[in-house]
Amino acid sequence: MSETVLSLRGLALRQGAQDVLLGLDLAVARGELVALMAPSGAGKTTVLRVVAGLAPFDDGEVVVGGVALPPGRLPSGGALRALRRQVGMVFQQHFLFDHLTALENVTLGPLRVLGTPRDEAEERALGLLSSLGVGGRARALPRELSGGEAQRVAIARSLAMDPPLLLMDEPTASLDPARRGELGASLSLLRAEGRTLLVTTHDREFTERFATRVAVLADGVIVEEGEPAQVLTRPANPATRRLLQSGISASGGAPGANLRGEGA
Repeated sequence: MSETVLSLRGLALRQGAQDVLLGLDLAVARGELVALMAPSGAGKTTVLRVVAGLAPFDDGEVVVGGVALPPGRLPSGGALRALRRQVGMVFQQHFLFDHLTALENVTLGPLRVLGTPRDEAEERALGLLSSLGVGGRARALPRELSGGEAQRVAIARSLAMDPPLLLMDEPTASLDPARRGELGASLSLLRAEGRTLLVTTHDREFTERFATRVAVLADGVIVEEGEPAQVLTRPANPATRRLLQSGISASGGAPGANLRGEGA
């Protein structure tokens, strides 16, 4: 049986008066690309932020590559450093540093956090950028990059820390069909290298082509999960059927309906 890289058990989180997560269970094994699907506002990005140590949770168990996160507070000190070695996150808006080149963005973490010698950090960064098809853009500033190029630089930046788990928030939202295919191919190569990916998405076509498993989030829990061909064509749960009927996008855009109820 494949090694479990991420385990979420009974994950609960409340924001103000709203219960966002109500006992969510999800396990992701090494080499998987799991697509977490739900409408905007259902808590997909919140799950990623909890796993990355960016948002506290109220109850449950979160274990990332053997690092257990404490409920009720953000990890700090040695626990945070250990977590940073296990997980990398690619945000939907990329958040590259505008004043740094693509190469400088990718080398920043290894130089500042790991203390990697500059020549070694730059050699690895150039290799990552090249493997993702943007080696020729290493000296470009973020404003000189296309959306797809910036996305791949952001992926390289996360991989520069060599994390076993990569989190991606709506990675296809700003990409045209050709760029979505290129991104999917890049992620498939990462899987082949033993990387594990948890991706939030509204993009049905991307999920069908590249995900190994899909998990549907509704009312604060995972209501259905399995192979994309099964879940997306023969859904067993009413919430999954509502999600599909709401018109989840073939281009990564958000649907209009909420799984909490029709039109809610």
